[in-house]
Amino acid sequence: MKAQIQQLVSQALERLAADGALPAGRIPQPVIERTRDAAHGDFACNVAMVLAKVARCRPRDLAEKVVAALPDSRRVARVEIAGPGFINFFLAPEAYRELVPEILHQGHDFGRSRIGAGKRVQVEFVSANPTGPLHVGHGRGAAYGAAVADLLEAVGFEVHREYYVNDAGRQMDILATSVWLRYLGLCGETFSFPSNGYRGDYVLDIAATLHQEHGDDYRHSAAEVFADLPPDETPQQPDGDKEAHIDALIERARHLLGDIRYRYVFELGLNNILDDIREDLEEFGVCYEKWYSERSLVESGAVNKVVQRLRDSGHLYEKDGALWFRSTDYGDEKDRVVERDNGQTTYFASDIAYHADKLERGFERVIDVWGADHHGYVPRVKAALEALGDDPARLDVLLVQFANLYRQGRKVQMSTRSGSFVTLRELRQEVGRDAARFFYVMRKCEQHLDFDLDLAKSQSSDNPVYYVQYAHARVCSVLKQGAGKGFDLETSAGATNLEHLTEDHEQALLRTLSRYAEVVEAAALKEEPHQLTHYLRELANDFHTYYNAHQFLVDDRALRDARIKLILAVRQVLRNGLNLLGVSAPESM
Repeated sequence: MKAQIQQLVSQALERLAADGALPAGRIPQPVIERTRDAAHGDFACNVAMVLAKVARCRPRDLAEKVVAALPDSRRVARVEIAGPGFINFFLAPEAYRELVPEILHQGHDFGRSRIGAGKRVQVEFVSANPTGPLHVGHGRGAAYGAAVADLLEAVGFEVHREYYVNDAGRQMDILATSVWLRYLGLCGETFSFPSNGYRGDYVLDIAATLHQEHGDDYRHSAAEVFADLPPDETPQQPDGDKEAHIDALIERARHLLGDIRYRYVFELGLNNILDDIREDLEEFGVCYEKWYSERSLVESGAVNKVVQRLRDSGHLYEKDGALWFRSTDYGDEKDRVVERDNGQTTYFASDIAYHADKLERGFERVIDVWGADHHGYVPRVKAALEALGDDPARLDVLLVQFANLYRQGRKVQMSTRSGSFVTLRELRQEVGRDAARFFYVMRKCEQHLDFDLDLAKSQSSDNPVYYVQYAHARVCSVLKQGAGKGFDLETSAGATNLEHLTEDHEQALLRTLSRYAEVVEAAALKEEPHQLTHYLRELANDFHTYYNAHQFLVDDRALRDARIKLILAVRQVLRNGLNLLGVSAPESM
């Protein structure tokens, strides 16, 4: 409807331009907004105030000319001019009623559009280091990234979903060494586990697989492993250096195992955890077009090439044996290392190469969904792209705040390295995929999220996902009841009988239904899935209120037909909206 009003105003402006009342070629796209007060109509347009200067007349006078030039439309009951020159549109009842057959005809496609015009957009999200299971913080990024991608696709963008696998670098070496040390423990060796190692039960499970398959083949004595290492940082040795200690252990593991065996342990840890992550995300309803390996960038030489490009263009300098990128030239707070003094490139260098590759693949827009703790990383990545000659505006980074879990009113404590965290799998098993997906996107990504586990499991109107799903199930229940009572529920074609929808509750439902496509568009273009969750709750509330006030299976065949068509339209819109959020639409609850 909004688009139809916009088209009417555009045609009026074209007429005025043709008549010389407006200068040709200077007519903008009119902005149409829904009014907040029904007394001011359904839609309002401020185009008269925008164009008054170029038209060389008062805004209110220009508004009168625009209204006079508007084409006739049976969907518009009347048009009024308000205040300094607002044009208010009051829609005819049939404008809303005609929406019902449109929804039923379009079905799954209702609310979708081609605004994106097939432009290619890449959305990279989650991309957690494969050093442990996904936790509840990753879950919010997964739900949010997936919803943004699906919404963009719904409005006509060609969307490519990608997971960047950090399968190279120090953290992966820490994981491999942690697995090997746990394996040595299973072989009977006794020692103090490094404070900076990965301690979760999943590490022990991987070590048990190594021990089961290879027995003591990878065993070395603890004395040999820990001989002459820098002391660890512990309560007993507060002056120790945990970073130097774990780095020395990594080198000792490489030396004692040799390249082939060390690589085997490395791959065993990586593949076990990565398989677990894939399974978790698939069970969470999140799938990707590509899993992109950081190691492929390193092994192909892409990282070295991008470092060389920055060196050749004068954006790098040497200091203390390392190579530094002049990111302060682009507003970063300090320069950044891209190559260490030992010749190894940094994570940052890999990220530069990865983002350069994204743009080289032809994506018109690249969206990264990162944790809020990466906010300082944004300017340096954009700086590197600019230094390479790319347009940093093509990169859009969305920062997702952490999710805090609450059970019985108390915050659930979590820690990653110690392994005492709540995994995404545990959350999904406790509250269900639907509740998790819905709750995760109920707020803007930059806002903190308090996830109430007890509320998410409750079957009450206070639980937003239950409330919305129950509205869908209630429509299905009405249809089953009608069939059981022998009613003919075969609906009439088109807008037949819809003139019987005169109750206030029916008018409210029709108005809410008319907003769906606008909400999808706004949620997609603003990357705000929470707009859709709020809309679905409002639609569900309108339906539940209607359900409690009126009978649908009435004896009057024409009225029954109209009401059945209306609630079928509600069911379709609820189903479409839930689908975009990765949430199911159950037929019974």
